[in-house]
Amino acid sequence: MILEETFPVPANEMQRLLNLSELDLDYSELSEEFKDLAMLAAKVAGTDISLINLIDSYTTWTISGHGLEVQQTPREESLCQYTIMGQPQFEVSNLLLDKRFEDKDFTKAPLSLRYYLGVPLTDPDGQQIGSLCVVDTVPKNLSPEKIEMLKIIAGQVINRINTYRAIRELKSEVKNANQTKSKVAHDIRGPLAGIIGLSNIIVQQGNGNDLSEVLDFIQLIHKSSKSLLELADEILTEDQQGRKLTDNELNLSVFKCKLEDLYNGQAKNKNINLLIQLNEGNTLSPFPKNKLLQITGNLISNAIKFTPENGVVKVDMSLIEQEDQHLLDLKISDTGAGISEEALKHLELGSNSSTNGTCGEKGYGFGLELVKHLIKGLGGTMEIYNKIGSGACFNVKIPFQKQVE
Repeated sequence: MILEETFPVPANEMQRLLNLSELDLDYSELSEEFKDLAMLAAKVAGTDISLINLIDSYTTWTISGHGLEVQQTPREESLCQYTIMGQPQFEVSNLLLDKRFEDKDFTKAPLSLRYYLGVPLTDPDGQQIGSLCVVDTVPKNLSPEKIEMLKIIAGQVINRINTYRAIRELKSEVKNANQTKSKVAHDIRGPLAGIIGLSNIIVQQGNGNDLSEVLDFIQLIHKSSKSLLELADEILTEDQQGRKLTDNELNLSVFKCKLEDLYNGQAKNKNINLLIQLNEGNTLSPFPKNKLLQITGNLISNAIKFTPENGVVKVDMSLIEQEDQHLLDLKISDTGAGISEEALKHLELGSNSSTNGTCGEKGYGFGLELVKHLIKGLGGTMEIYNKIGSGACFNVKIPFQKQVE
């Protein structure tokens, strides 16, 4: 008898996803910012590979790594899904001896992984939004001292995420209010002090546990501190010389490129054609990035999940100019079997019912509920319906105030 495989879902999954979405991260732009910490984790653990992962409704996103080039993994295929279940760490000494993983592709050539240890990335609210993991091709166990050092590095990952978020938000404020410049400088100094303090902690830990190689990487953290200072200087001295996109803005052309970069891999894995089209509106006119990557990304992942091989997932994007606002109009459609009446009722009521995809992909049941919550928070609407003979369609409309030149 073949037992159906089950997948771990945290009891607080919806709140965990909400906290991750509030960070409003662009997963494709973070690699260089965290590369030093990924390298440091591998050095501490003595492993060939380390990855910094954030886990959303459908996907484990590798925002930075050392020893392995990977950007994303289906959540159900990720070892890190077990790390966010509430324990201090998750360790598997030999993947071939664990029935959950013995037949997984990552245990076979070319990766041939044998060892995994993940420590959760825990935000200030206690939500485990991702993991710092170290993996290797030989079985092993890490000492408690090394695991504690990895937890220190994981805490620094969270601190740095929050630091860049604060910088992004403050930079947006500075654009419209020069009087906030002193506040920017004050708020940046705190996270910088934390980074420098981490260096001292790791020096002490490294010396105490005879891990002298770790000290070589402290300079990388100091370099990160310097880059933050340079960014602070840029914020404090910038002049408004012409209209450019800020870190918290998109236009249709940039939005299209980001979605293609993030989700073409998922589509190609199922031999699905992801087609993103720009329709009505000025493709260079700016609008706020706020939650748009999370909203659209979840809908694209959901469409890919329910589209059979050789099918098409289509995204139509328009920016409609109205009298006192712009209206972003997104249509995400697929060539799957459409949505059953029962599923439409679940979506209308806001329940988190879920079904498996066309290739058996696991549904976690929270992606669309999260999307509805985010759209409502932006004052937008979402219409869900079946297109005759061509699958389901999600039509999202979000209003934005016109940008002041």
